[in-house]
Amino acid sequence: MMMLLFSSVPVLIASSAEAASQITKTQDVGFADKPMLSIPSKIFFGPKDVAFTPYDEYWRNSRSICMLQLLNNKRVQSFSKIREEETSLLLKKIKDSIDSSQVVDLTELFVSMTNDVLCRVALGRKYCDGEEGKKCKTLLLEFVELLGVLNIGDFMPWLAWVNRFNGLNAKVAAEFSAFLESVIEEHMETKIDDEEEESADFVDILLQVQKENKSGFKVEMDSIKAIIMDMFSAGTDTTSTLLEWTMNELLRNPKTAKIKRRAVIKESLRLHSPVPLLPREAIKDTKVLGYDVAAGTQVFVCPWAISRDPTIWENLEEFQPERFLDSSVDYKGLHFGLIPFGAGRRGCPGITFAKVVNELALARMLFHFEFSLPNGTKPEDLDVDEALGITVRRKFPLLVVASPLYILQGGLPPTYARQIMFLFLWLLIVLPNYGGTILKRFSPRGSLGSAFMSE
Repeated sequence: MMMLLFSSVPVLIASSAEAASQITKTQDVGFADKPMLSIPSKIFFGPKDVAFTPYDEYWRNSRSICMLQLLNNKRVQSFSKIREEETSLLLKKIKDSIDSSQVVDLTELFVSMTNDVLCRVALGRKYCDGEEGKKCKTLLLEFVELLGVLNIGDFMPWLAWVNRFNGLNAKVAAEFSAFLESVIEEHMETKIDDEEEESADFVDILLQVQKENKSGFKVEMDSIKAIIMDMFSAGTDTTSTLLEWTMNELLRNPKTAKIKRRAVIKESLRLHSPVPLLPREAIKDTKVLGYDVAAGTQVFVCPWAISRDPTIWENLEEFQPERFLDSSVDYKGLHFGLIPFGAGRRGCPGITFAKVVNELALARMLFHFEFSLPNGTKPEDLDVDEALGITVRRKFPLLVVASPLYILQGGLPPTYARQIMFLFLWLLIVLPNYGGTILKRFSPRGSLGSAFMSE
């Protein structure tokens, strides 16, 4: 652990599994608060979302809605058709690039796919066509980038005036808010019946919860917008980033492509945690591993450092997904050596949603295509520079050359395809000389063989 002072604000960095366990499990309630940061407060209307809201009754109710209504297993499975359609579109775009002999920008494809999945799941349709689509994509990117900006005024209040000149006035959030208001108005005008309930999107569900008000918790319009914004901020950039780094590592270590996909994803999350720091705040004075921690101390759990702890991991800088083949270690918040999505009360509620999107996209891509680096670039020379923000992305787009892995319609593996081709060639060579004898064994009267040979 390391204690810092950002001006007058005490900040604790927890970089070990033991410290993470203390903060997110043993003393979970004592560290269940979140720092009140000015940018999230403006973007999320107070804030009134789930990720940045302080630990109080509002947070408990809004998280309950997310867990029980939006992100439960049944609801996640109900969106399977959307995932299949969008991953099929991803494959089509890759195939089109092969047909036109173009380099594939996997970074752009992953961002586009995850945005389209979230748009359809949360808003009911895609917003990717024409000028509306360009504006929507730009808005989403700027929105996520804004969340990753460190506001100096949060630590030095006397410098808050700087935000008037550096663009941190939440203009992007205001535009995104106006966009969501128009989407919500569309949904209010188009009511869904009971038969369409299973295909309802997040806005439909939240409007229904608002109307029924069964729990006595009033869901305001700002709450609906903030929760939807949460889904985009937590579900788009993290998912596309994970896919990007996973493909990055598979390209650098091509022999690992045959290892089970789940092990590959776990190892990718170990080396490249999408979110480098997980913020919390101490609610009361306490001790962590024997050290005093005052109430109000901002705490950042560092999954990046924990997943490189030499006391937990061997060959910690190497991409070795086989380490997870016979291991029960998972990333759902129960094993504190691997917590890319956090743990405890403030852990990410959308792990299941992200998991199925990542596994499906990766499995289908590697089933249908082989990928290599363009211009003869060697795997070990692949650039791995990082761009810092709320997520840790590649600094530069991941460009690859794709080739079809399955050459027969219906998806036969190359091994089977080669066997069939060899059999066909063997028949062409052997049948002219020995075909009659062979076929007579299967036709006692010799009629089939005679007819075949006579032709």
